[in-house]
Amino acid sequence: MSASDLVLHEEEHRRISGLAERLLRDANARFVSLIDRNGQPITSAGSLPDVDRTALASLAAGNVAATEGLARMIGEQTFSSLYHEGESDHIYLSSIGAIGILMVAFDERSSLGLVRLRVRQVSPEMEKVFDDMLSKSRTGTAEPGGPGSPFAEITDEDIDNLFSDGF
Repeated sequence: MSASDLVLHEEEHRRISGLAERLLRDANARFVSLIDRNGQPITSAGSLPDVDRTALASLAAGNVAATEGLARMIGEQTFSSLYHEGESDHIYLSSIGAIGILMVAFDERSSLGLVRLRVRQVSPEMEKVFDDMLSKSRTGTAEPGGPGSPFAEITDEDIDNLFSDGF
């Protein structure tokens, strides 16, 4: 099942956003973002002024994909994390299960060691949220019209009435 097959319900979004906020605080980071492997932002915490978050998410996903290609070329399945060190700002990327990528931007107020530690601590909880999403998708509770779906009570007749010309 791909990330595009998943539905992020309000409960999961609230849980994952809370985890991102906690990581931001505990790692003393400037910005935390959780994105899917397609480069779509899921949630974020903190700020990076004048930065297009959607473009940043897309570039981060491309970076992870390229690095996974490098890993396979040398016989590794994947590299679970990446670190980009700048003069004063740094980015740490970490895989969250098969679906997510966690990006942490930080500066001299934090350290790579602290960020790595805090990411390791929060990753199992984030993976649990993704597992819950996968489970709901597999059982059909996230399917349009499936049990528990907000579309379950909508009938074909309701749709026909919505688009009829009977003003």
